[in-house]
Amino acid sequence: MTNPITEFHTVETGDGVKLQARVYKPIGAKSDIAVVLVHPYTVLGGCQGLLKGIALNLVEGGYKAVTFDMRGAGRSTGRASLTGSSEINDVISVCNWVSQNLCTDRILLVGSSAGAPIAGSAVDQVQQAVGYVSIGYPFGMMASILFGRHHKAILRSRKPKLFIMGTSDGFTSVKQLENKLKNAEGRVETHLIPGIGHFQMEGPAYDGQMADLIHSFIGSL
Repeated sequence: MTNPITEFHTVETGDGVKLQARVYKPIGAKSDIAVVLVHPYTVLGGCQGLLKGIALNLVEGGYKAVTFDMRGAGRSTGRASLTGSSEINDVISVCNWVSQNLCTDRILLVGSSAGAPIAGSAVDQVQQAVGYVSIGYPFGMMASILFGRHHKAILRSRKPKLFIMGTSDGFTSVKQLENKLKNAEGRVETHLIPGIGHFQMEGPAYDGQMADLIHSFIGSL
């Protein structure tokens, strides 16, 4: 794997929170799309470092990739919310920064685990967002106590959507995923990975596969 150009930046939100972001730039970009990755649940230790592997694989494919710590994670200021409601503004702020500073008007939003509903709530509020990818969206009944308020936004969005999930995901069953998506608007795709659990799919062993699926999805936009 070639070494990408890596830059560290601070992005300030409208309510004064300072987010630490990392930009990965390929040498000789093959696409004008920038991929913004939203990490898992901050309350359980989620941070941008968990998405570094996917970002590096995307850069290898010629894409600019951006990871960042949401409020309360890593070196970002502020306090994490239990439901991810405040973090929607973090995603929007980072996307606006990316559009202005990376000179792109095409952004793909990718959310992992709890980052998926947060990114899903932001997608239609980001004008530059051309699509959305979910890695292990927590649609299940127990997870919905925390993240249920986010469901409507992504299901009603008409922007192209890809949902990636392991068939042994402990938070969402395949049936629950199918029931949620059957009434979703716009173009909806799913990719199921047989026998894989929620946290297993988040592990580094699957970073390359996640990046390949994102790469293929971008190619279809």
